Amino acid sequence: MPTASKKRWIGLACLALGLAMIIVDTSIVNVAVPRIITDLKITPSAAEWVNSSYALVFAAALITLSRIGDIIGQRRLYMIGTSVFAGASVLAALAPSGELLIGARLLQGLGGAAMAPSTQSIVNATFRGKDRAIAFAIYGSVIGGMAALGPVIGGWLTTNASWRWAFGVNLPIAVVAVVGTLLTVAETRSESAKKGFDIGGVVLITLGLSGIVFGLIEGYTYGWWGPSAGFSSDAAWAWWPLAEISVVPVALAFGALALVAFALYERARVRAKKTVLIDFSLFDIPSFRYGNIAGTIVSLGEFGLLFAVPLFLAAVQRYSAFETGLCFVPLALGSFIAAPMAPALTKRYGARRVVTLGMAFEAVGIGAIGLLISPQTTGLQLLVPFLVYGIGVGFATAQLANVTLADVDIPRAGIGSGTNSTTRQIGSALGIAIIGTTLFTLIGELSRSALQAIPELKAAPASVVDGLVEAMKSSAGQALPFIGSDPALASNPALAAKITDALAQAFADAARGAGIVALVFVLFGLAASLALPKEKTAR
Repeated sequence: MPTASKKRWIGLACLALGLAMIIVDTSIVNVAVPRIITDLKITPSAAEWVNSSYALVFAAALITLSRIGDIIGQRRLYMIGTSVFAGASVLAALAPSGELLIGARLLQGLGGAAMAPSTQSIVNATFRGKDRAIAFAIYGSVIGGMAALGPVIGGWLTTNASWRWAFGVNLPIAVVAVVGTLLTVAETRSESAKKGFDIGGVVLITLGLSGIVFGLIEGYTYGWWGPSAGFSSDAAWAWWPLAEISVVPVALAFGALALVAFALYERARVRAKKTVLIDFSLFDIPSFRYGNIAGTIVSLGEFGLLFAVPLFLAAVQRYSAFETGLCFVPLALGSFIAAPMAPALTKRYGARRVVTLGMAFEAVGIGAIGLLISPQTTGLQLLVPFLVYGIGVGFATAQLANVTLADVDIPRAGIGSGTNSTTRQIGSALGIAIIGTTLFTLIGELSRSALQAIPELKAAPASVVDGLVEAMKSSAGQALPFIGSDPALASNPALAAKITDALAQAFADAARGAGIVALVFVLFGLAASLALPKEKTAR
């Protein structure tokens, strides 16, 4: 029989296995998106929803479920969440349409929202002293490394079997995680937790985040202010009463107002000493406040970039999903190299400096990726930047959760963990929405400009250019490899080559623009990390 100490570490491994599953499913879909777009015939905005719907529900439900974990026990919540996640994964694997796939991803987000805060809370309550830094290093390396390995796993499954297996593989993993946790993890709960739920808070935060994400994703499709042709012709919006205004600015304004109402509502409940989703007094703790700000902003850049790069490699370099996934191996390698080093560096220099160092590495890596992207860029040229980026993820992620929750007392560990995980998922959902929309908007605009610059097309009917631009926009650039074989261009291979080259350059420029946006977010996160409180260092 394993000793109590050994049992703790086996339990951590079981928790990490489940955590790895939900983190992988945050990024595993990215390399499969080109194939999903083709197989299910979904639009680019629907492709964004495949990722963002998961992150959106994840973020909206995290705090509520962490509260439930304080009451029923974090271990129990973890096992329930893992079971829901596994069931939703099966539904996703069998989905016959984009709508049903998005629905399954919503359920996956709900399961993940139960798993993430309970995992973090158990680790936070179980480990103390030097073991705590090691445990959180493992926790962080799983987050960073699995986010990087997700594309590799998803790419291999998509290329050699089907993108559906990227979801189906979760079932056996979930079974092992649940059984192992049941046998090795002790129950933890807040004995002082008050019964009751903040239903009003759940509704307001869900409406707020949904409005913001919807507006960001659908802006380029429906029009940022005035309604686009696509919006006017969409039968689903025939009831819309505003002829001169698109649904997008209304959704954005509604989302912003709902989030403001949420903040005011929660503060009022605190004054009335009622149960709340967010204990705003936690933000009086400097480490908690600035740790959450840094985590949110960095997630904006991280997950948005992981969404954009696979689309570029598939469209311009014509990489298979597996070849695309292999490009992310250095990211995983860098994370696994850096994460074990983080505890020793933290002991000597403090968690704040390690987090800042990690974010600096991330900024350098993302900046290099943005500068290198061109129609001639190969996966080999991206290996070093991804390695640098991965080292940054290993340093920053490994200790950011540690420093954020370091001063949170155990009775509030659940809600603290939930809030911390929520801010990162909000960053993930917004990052995919913002960077994805940036990419798709630039693809349309730059493709049109590139085509109009071709002399042979200046005398052609406007419908020719419009058709090519629409093909690029509607397929998220995945039509690019097939444009040269279009029957209309078969008689003029020289023109077909010019068009393909021009569109490849336009896509590369669009991807570079998305990379710049990701870099800006990471730089803001780096600035936020400098506000983390300084610690005493041991020399």
